[in-house]
Amino acid sequence: MTSASDQDHVAAGNGGGVAALDPDEVRASPARTVPWLRIAVIVALVVVAIVLAYVRAGSSVVVVQAVTTGILIGGVYGLVAMGLTLIFGVLDIVNFAHGSFLALALFLTFGLTQAGLHVYLALAISVPAMFLLGVLVQRGILAGAMGKPLENQLLITLGISLIIENALLLFFGANPRSVALSGDRGVPIFEAVANLSRILAFVGALLLAGLLYLLLQRTRLGTAIRAVAANDTGAQLVGIDTRVIYAVTFALGTACAGAAGTLVAPLVTIEPTTGSLFNIVAFVVVVLGGMGNVVGALVGGLIIGLAEQLGGIYLPGQSPLLSVFIVFVLVLFLRPQGLFRRSA
Repeated sequence: MTSASDQDHVAAGNGGGVAALDPDEVRASPARTVPWLRIAVIVALVVVAIVLAYVRAGSSVVVVQAVTTGILIGGVYGLVAMGLTLIFGVLDIVNFAHGSFLALALFLTFGLTQAGLHVYLALAISVPAMFLLGVLVQRGILAGAMGKPLENQLLITLGISLIIENALLLFFGANPRSVALSGDRGVPIFEAVANLSRILAFVGALLLAGLLYLLLQRTRLGTAIRAVAANDTGAQLVGIDTRVIYAVTFALGTACAGAAGTLVAPLVTIEPTTGSLFNIVAFVVVVLGGMGNVVGALVGGLIIGLAEQLGGIYLPGQSPLLSVFIVFVLVLFLRPQGLFRRSA
């Protein structure tokens, strides 16, 4: 018979991440501490980057606009990456279909708004629908690949991605679509101006990220998820049905992609391949924040959002992804485990 104390014991020390336990870390530091020094260094580097951007641009208005836009879009990147890193931390699967699920949510949101539903009310349909789809995909397709070689899982998720993208292309065509938010307008923030839709997407992403964190830290389901992430064999010994946890975890990650898709629907051009860009950025954010670290994914999203926008000042005329990959390569060289190490 399973008790909450048993589950808490298995998942003890899991913190904000959902990655596997590191025995050396457990012996050296039973209580998880906040890496204040690392956080201070990250903040200092961000401040230096902003100052250098001001020197490069020579205008505070340009820099404030870039910082504001970077933070707002970074929150959405963080939400997408939280779903991806949650799946990796528990199922140990690199989900190449994550961006395609986001694209599917974009088209679902488009259809719902065409039927007369407000774009943000569409969250009440898109999130449960993507959650259910996640359960079906995990139980029907991915369950058989659990414990198999990594390349099997990669090929399966890549195949799912291609099927979704081509199905969207077949049914909706290649013509770009968009979702208009009624009452959308520019909102002054200090010296910058941000669209109301972008602000609402940021706030919605933070709220959903906070709810996901509370779910993982303050509920019996969250305790069970962290227990399976820490030691699936031990979780089974205390009565946790790991098959259910795997399905729920994958569904939660897919629901995060679905929520992000609905939130950014007024901001992006809706095409079958739109999710690919978010997929690339999400993988960068996951590695940057630390594989399997949910909180690190949110922080990493904010950093990548800033890097993307400030890169436009440092390297005008270049792709925004150039600065993102520069940051990515530097992190891989200097701290390959990510800014926030996989937490137990």
